[in-house]
Amino acid sequence: MMALYRFWIGVVVSTCLLTPVVYGEIYKWVDKSGKVHFSDTKPAGGVVEQVAVKVNTITSPSISESDFLDALDRRQVVMYSAVWCGVCKKARRYFQQQGISFKEYDIEASRKGRQDFAKLNGRGVPIILVGKQQMSGFSADRFQRMYAEASR
Repeated sequence: MMALYRFWIGVVVSTCLLTPVVYGEIYKWVDKSGKVHFSDTKPAGGVVEQVAVKVNTITSPSISESDFLDALDRRQVVMYSAVWCGVCKKARRYFQQQGISFKEYDIEASRKGRQDFAKLNGRGVPIILVGKQQMSGFSADRFQRMYAEASR
């Protein structure tokens, strides 16, 4: 049974790897009423422009400290969280009890939160930044070490 499973996995993988890349042409033209059209077939007559199309291109964002900390001091704390997250609530309560000021961005409710979370390649919340240091999840001991290190 396992050999048959491995055989079919091999067939599927080989098929994916051997599938030829297909290129198509896209044409752009403007009709008499000024409406812009796009098509994969070249229209008869008129001025036609061939459009270069990039498919499945991925660009990696560049991230700088200023994207997240807005030129704040090294001990500035920023937390990316979600309303439903119990660990986020624990971290928030800890910061408040310790008198530690922090900025918080909800990754579901705020555009900045969503964008920063994506730039950080976030996999879960909370993500806590202290200066240039980053912590996923929350541990009071680990946070205190990061916070003390940032003040040096």
